[in-house]
Amino acid sequence: MPTDWTIALRFLREGRMQTLLIIAGVTVGVAVVVFITALVKGLQTSLINRTLGTQAHIVVFPPEELAQPALDRTDSAIAARIEARAQRLRSIDQWESMMATLAGAPGVITVSPMVSGPGFASRGTATKAVAILGVDADRYRRIVAIDDDMITGRFLITGTSGPIGSELAKDLGVTVGDKIRLTTTDGREEFLTVTGTFDVGVKELNRRWVFTTTKLAQTLLDLPGGVTNIDMTVDDIFRADRIAAGLAADTGLRVESWMQTNAQLLTAFRNQNISTLTIRVFVTLIVALGIASVLVVSVVQKQKEIGILRAMGASRGAMLRVFLLQGALVALVGSVFGSALAMAMVRLFARLFRNVDGSPIFTPEVDWTLILSTWLVALAAGALAALLPARRAARLDPVAAIRAG
Repeated sequence: MPTDWTIALRFLREGRMQTLLIIAGVTVGVAVVVFITALVKGLQTSLINRTLGTQAHIVVFPPEELAQPALDRTDSAIAARIEARAQRLRSIDQWESMMATLAGAPGVITVSPMVSGPGFASRGTATKAVAILGVDADRYRRIVAIDDDMITGRFLITGTSGPIGSELAKDLGVTVGDKIRLTTTDGREEFLTVTGTFDVGVKELNRRWVFTTTKLAQTLLDLPGGVTNIDMTVDDIFRADRIAAGLAADTGLRVESWMQTNAQLLTAFRNQNISTLTIRVFVTLIVALGIASVLVVSVVQKQKEIGILRAMGASRGAMLRVFLLQGALVALVGSVFGSALAMAMVRLFARLFRNVDGSPIFTPEVDWTLILSTWLVALAAGALAALLPARRAARLDPVAAIRAG
């Protein structure tokens, strides 16, 4: 073993109590950093998964109809004020070819057409306002994992059969195999056989969603051969905004990402990340100051040994390396223990605290990127904290140090 390492380890062993205390301090500091970061990241991931569990990453709509000013024979506007036009259900022009264009766009994984519009579901005297969703079942499953949300029956959509939300089923008093009447605002109606009920975690959606085949929805909503929107998923959900902006520029259609429709959620995430970063910075500073203070005391206590080593021929660079190694070793050992403690705390938290339905708030996972980055930061902090006492030890005059000792 190199001489520098031997001396560094010996100094750490001789100051056993000080070494244990500073390792304990580093362990707690690293544990706090890793625990808070992993906890916040796990909660954010769980919340995003729940949010995106009921919606597409990106949705493409037809462009909005804009009101045009009335002109006289001289092409001058007659009306000083232009009233916005009432929006109506419209199909995306040439949506089939548009599907192929969207599917080939960079970052896009899956596309699924949908025909959606308002209507009423009734059985007997009970009537509820609903959203009629005409989808291709196989394609829609790639957008939303709806099969995992089924309570009764299956997510089976064929002919005049389809699933409905669990709250709507309760309101209408129907179960799998029963029929309900779907009616649109312009009087079109059709009977739908219930093939299953689902719970997507949002009561309002469970009370409104009714799935049908694309053809049936087109008939009810008077959109023969058309679709009202195209749902998409992307490979990186946090790039959805940029991908949506690029698609809007390329296609001229109205494109919205989940980041636009959940702006408040993203703001909350940013605030959480800032808070976490602040905590990490201050904890790292505290750990660094702790290492520095212990090593400063160690230099004072070991002046005689340092003087003897210098008199025996140890260079200033060697003494500098000895104390830098001490800081790095203490930080490394504390980082290993702290990371293990933090992951145990995260698993305990996930086991003790659960959602109302008993499911875990999030699934704890070992994030090696977080752990390794924390180790590197701790090592850098330990080495930098040891720099001042190391320089002081290197500058000690051998004769003065031996006399002082």
